[in-house]
Amino acid sequence: MTAYGHIKVCLALAWLAVLPCRADDRLPPAVLNPSAPIGAEGQKLLVEHLDPVEVDPALTLPQLLEETLQKYPDRLINEALMQQAEAWQTRGDSWLAGSTALALDYADDRMANDNGSREASANLEFTVWLWGQRDAAQQVAYESHQSAGKQSVAVRLEVAKLLREALWDMALAENRLQQAQINLDISGQLLRKVERRVELGDLPRADLLLAESEHLQHKTLLAQAEAEVMHSRKSYASLTQTTRLPANYLEQQSTLQAIQPDHPFLAAINALVAKQHASVEWAKTTDSVNQPKVIVGAKSAREQRGADDMQSANVGVVIPFGHSTYDAPEIAAANLELSHIMAQREHLARQLEKGLHEAEHALEVNRAELVIARQLKDIAEQHLKMMQTSFEAGEINLLDLLKVQARSLEAVRNAKEQEVKLQRNIALYNQAVGVMP
Repeated sequence: MTAYGHIKVCLALAWLAVLPCRADDRLPPAVLNPSAPIGAEGQKLLVEHLDPVEVDPALTLPQLLEETLQKYPDRLINEALMQQAEAWQTRGDSWLAGSTALALDYADDRMANDNGSREASANLEFTVWLWGQRDAAQQVAYESHQSAGKQSVAVRLEVAKLLREALWDMALAENRLQQAQINLDISGQLLRKVERRVELGDLPRADLLLAESEHLQHKTLLAQAEAEVMHSRKSYASLTQTTRLPANYLEQQSTLQAIQPDHPFLAAINALVAKQHASVEWAKTTDSVNQPKVIVGAKSAREQRGADDMQSANVGVVIPFGHSTYDAPEIAAANLELSHIMAQREHLARQLEKGLHEAEHALEVNRAELVIARQLKDIAEQHLKMMQTSFEAGEINLLDLLKVQARSLEAVRNAKEQEVKLQRNIALYNQAVGVMP
């Protein structure tokens, strides 16, 4: 993959870093520790498949990002870009534009007249720079160094996006698992109450079957929630190549309210534009077929046997001209590449602006939804308590109680999930404005 191809893939994904989601500024301790191992401390998994993770209190989010970046495959491309820049620097610093050649020549008349005539010569050819060509090579080297450095920062932000998403996907999955376990416990408590009342004859056996069905449905949801947790943990481990988690990865929302010119993605593609501009100038000054050459040589000749050898030296210059006609395709190709990168820059700027707007809107909606979700949760919990009392008093049947219980559990689940989503949205807002963890 070319350097442009790599930066294009990296930067074209920038808008994904600011996709909106929803949810409060502080989370309860259980949510802050999404890595609390399920299946540990006597807690049995419904499906015996465990992808363990562990909390490392000494690990911080920036440290985790650095460790992940060191193992990220694209680091190899960054290293290659630096090597390319060094190669251009070596060429630009050279006093000669190309390789040096030594030509040796010998001729005599032994196969013809055999008069003892002979001639021997040696020529050394130096390839020299065209006017302005060395400056163009040094400019390409400089811009290559700049581009490689900016590209490294852009890859770092790309890895930060993947890391933020992996952490908060895991947090959401853990939150859903906790709620699924709570729901299963509540349905189990209700099932035991119904069993006792059926044994006492207060309720028909049909109510017991209904309670058992409801309990099994919650058990199925718990198994699905366990699977989602394991999937999210495996995705995290695959990205980071570790099972360690930071104890706290909450982020403060950035005060930036617009895409800055030094946004890592913009800085990277601007550096690439500058590098391609330098490449266009290099193409204009470079002859793809011939280069000027200076020839320095010596010759020894004798006309016949017994004659004195004649020693001479020679200096010559080869100056190509008219090369612009033949180099036009290379210049046009360099300009075409430049146009592609500039178009990509325009697309990227629009994507970043759109992503930031969506991230801002998501946070606004999220905070409003969280307020409503908390109110619904309080109302649902009060309503459920009232209906439980009515059921125990025989005023309502089991089906009515299960309907209210389902709405109450959904309200509690939604309120907790909105809290987690808000923290994820804050992290993705920071991603949108180009702030590193």
